[in-house]
Amino acid sequence: MERILIGCMRFGNFSKEEMNGFIHKAAEAGAKTYDHADIYADGQSERIFGEAFASDESLKREDFYIQSKCGICKGYYDLSEKYILQSVDGILERLKTDYLDALLLHRPDALVEPEEVAAAFSKLEQQGKVRSFGVSNFNSLQIELLKKYVKQPLKYNQLQLSLTTAGMISQGMEVNMNTNGSLMHDASILDYCRLNNVTIQAWSPFQKPNWRGSFINDGEYGELNRVLYEIAQSKGKTPAQIAAAWILRHPAKMQIVSGTTNLGRLNEIFESKNIELTRQEWYKLYLSAGNILP
Repeated sequence: MERILIGCMRFGNFSKEEMNGFIHKAAEAGAKTYDHADIYADGQSERIFGEAFASDESLKREDFYIQSKCGICKGYYDLSEKYILQSVDGILERLKTDYLDALLLHRPDALVEPEEVAAAFSKLEQQGKVRSFGVSNFNSLQIELLKKYVKQPLKYNQLQLSLTTAGMISQGMEVNMNTNGSLMHDASILDYCRLNNVTIQAWSPFQKPNWRGSFINDGEYGELNRVLYEIAQSKGKTPAQIAAAWILRHPAKMQIVSGTTNLGRLNEIFESKNIELTRQEWYKLYLSAGNILP
């Protein structure tokens, strides 16, 4: 299982040539897993990727893992059978591929009929259009509701996680305490995923809460950056690599969704999978980000 995924949200302005060059350079570094969504740049990110990939005979589809997501529309969510099927057809057309390695439901739909999701998944699997399935931003009970009807395993759950947005970890350690971290916003999703062999794909691994930018070199998180630099210097690495390694160190064996379009930064993040953090270093980083141990 690849630990670093290439998030494609920001590729909408790439040219076909730029996208092709990125794919080749990323592959040289060992990064061949791409995370798309039909909503990214109104489908343009998928379209540019598909054109760049299909026009290059040296790129073999079986060597890459390509997933996409659906369900977010302009002003509403839609996980109806009709929308899922139409969305996948559009995704495949834009990506110029016959199948997706994985399809994820992008956000929970308050009006979802899980029987319709089950029907869509079965049709997509039978038609060979999707090989595996998952969700994104779902809590444990929402997944259980789907599993009551969906026959296919739900293999993935994309969830926001970083040193400064670590609620799914905090609520487990502050359980039974009258502290902010004890608030359960996601129905113990971390433990649930570990119990049910659902791989967590951590998105926005360097973002401050509420998407206010990166915490790397940000004065708001002075103590965190001091510790990041301290540990990075001791290992001959960069602060971003240490922040990524903090996520990968968790025994849930999570994946990281990297949203960078910069090849240098991607290579930097990709190398983080080889960094070993001690238990003491992991907790020191956790506490330096403002998290607590009760």
